[in-house]
Amino acid sequence: MTPATTSPGTPAPATTGRAFPVIAGFLLCIFAIGTAELLVGGLLPEIAGTLHVSVAGAGQLVTAYALGVVIGGPLITVLTARMPRKGLVLGLVALFVAGSLVSTAATSYGLLVVSRVLAALSQGTLFAISMVVVTTVVPPERAGRAIAIVVSGLTIATVLGVPLGALLGRAFGWRTPFLAVALVAVAGGVVLAVAMPRTPAPITGARSELRVLRRRPVLLAITTTAIGFAGVGTVLTYLMPLLTQVSGFSAGVASALLLAYGVGSLLGNFAAGRLTDVSPTMTVRAVFLGLTVILAVLPFAVVWQPGAIVAVLAFGLLATATIAPLQGLILRHAADAPTLSVAVNVSGFNLANALGSALGGGIVAAGALRWNGLAGAALALAGLGLSWLAASRAAATPQEA
Repeated sequence: MTPATTSPGTPAPATTGRAFPVIAGFLLCIFAIGTAELLVGGLLPEIAGTLHVSVAGAGQLVTAYALGVVIGGPLITVLTARMPRKGLVLGLVALFVAGSLVSTAATSYGLLVVSRVLAALSQGTLFAISMVVVTTVVPPERAGRAIAIVVSGLTIATVLGVPLGALLGRAFGWRTPFLAVALVAVAGGVVLAVAMPRTPAPITGARSELRVLRRRPVLLAITTTAIGFAGVGTVLTYLMPLLTQVSGFSAGVASALLLAYGVGSLLGNFAAGRLTDVSPTMTVRAVFLGLTVILAVLPFAVVWQPGAIVAVLAFGLLATATIAPLQGLILRHAADAPTLSVAVNVSGFNLANALGSALGGGIVAAGALRWNGLAGAALALAGLGLSWLAASRAAATPQEA
């Protein structure tokens, strides 16, 4: 990472004394948002029974949230391009809290859908601003690690937040977890209200953000996210049935392996953050190369239980290690007006999850569950090629307008 990641209208690295509380505040908010995004999956029977819809219908709440992120992130980022960052961050946190509280009080399926979309609208822009702001409250050589810490909120949400939410939902009703994530977000918002520096409104408006987004290295980096990360979703969505039906693990052992996968993802994310500070380009290439290899090997490893254990752990270490370097590439290529580009990249991760899940589902429906890894490897390999092309374009046109 270079000092160029400081964008107009954001605090300069001289604010490093506030780094810990600012990063902690964003970490809490991202944890709450990440938990809310995945929470419904563990509460489908309870929601379906209470609101008198099918489980499949309740599952569409996940789709509604994803669409809210994909559409709302770029749109809200453009509309708020000239707003002061601190006020915007607190407003986005309030929007998420409001949506979560409406979910808590929802008495109909339609209202719950609306509340999910309302909460989702804040995610893309809030995540994008957090990536930009945390790189400005630490020295440039620690920017990748700051990004990784905030991104770890998503991993912690998967490993800890979603299981705890499911337990709360079964013990006290499905509305309780939505109240809990709202309270966590409020806590994060309070920390940011106190610690986040006030800065003037950005001098770059929507036109500048759109112009930067159109740069070929930026578009290629975002495409790398949407295609390369889809390789993870192709396998991860169906990892539980792969371990039980192909590897022959019991449900309990498979759940423990998923927990180990989550812990590995957390460690891999932190390691990638440190490596991103050295070279985001080489880090993202190394991670995609590693993913390509492990996903290609996975179909052959899972038929032998010790091999399956090693493969799952290696997959965990690499799965989220793409996030910090990809965000680092975006911030480097779009340094003078980065928020929209990062928000679109967040949408790219959601599109990647949707693409990967759909592709993996088609393979599973065809009776080829074991071979999902080969499709994932092909997508990771495409991500590796695109990351190489993005870096080449950046070298040729470093500040293309």
